[in-house]
Amino acid sequence: MQARMSNPVMILPDALQALYSLGASAKKDDLPSRTRLLVQLRASQINGCSYCVDMHARELRQAGETDERLFAVAAWRDSPCFSDAERAALALTEAATRLSDRADPVPDEIWDEARRHYDEPALAVLVLNIALINFWNRLNVTTRQVAGANVNTRQASTRSS
Repeated sequence: MQARMSNPVMILPDALQALYSLGASAKKDDLPSRTRLLVQLRASQINGCSYCVDMHARELRQAGETDERLFAVAAWRDSPCFSDAERAALALTEAATRLSDRADPVPDEIWDEARRHYDEPALAVLVLNIALINFWNRLNVTTRQVAGANVNTRQASTRSS
């Protein structure tokens, strides 16, 4: 597999800088780091972004995540490995990633469950992370970025997502 082109943010430095800034905002301590990475991994799985699946799985491993939990992310509903708060974050991630799959893309019950586990600043960080990883996924899938192929793009995405 070969990329169609370089990642667009590597071609447009102003876009890269804007994503760095947004990414920094979305890494606040209000949301646990592992939850943020689980969200990024799950959205990337849904979107078929092998580049981000590879990157975020590796980041989770570096953060001390177990293989059992990594392997279970795609089937989190049927796994006892995740806390109620993580389940709420993953459910919100799936709903916000699959916006066109239902008439009410993010139903109140999903939002309310997330709100039950996260205060407003943490929800803001969670929602920004979901939006940002979906943005990165769309860039990478559209341009067919290859997992592990471009260290510079990997570093940019890591700092921004």
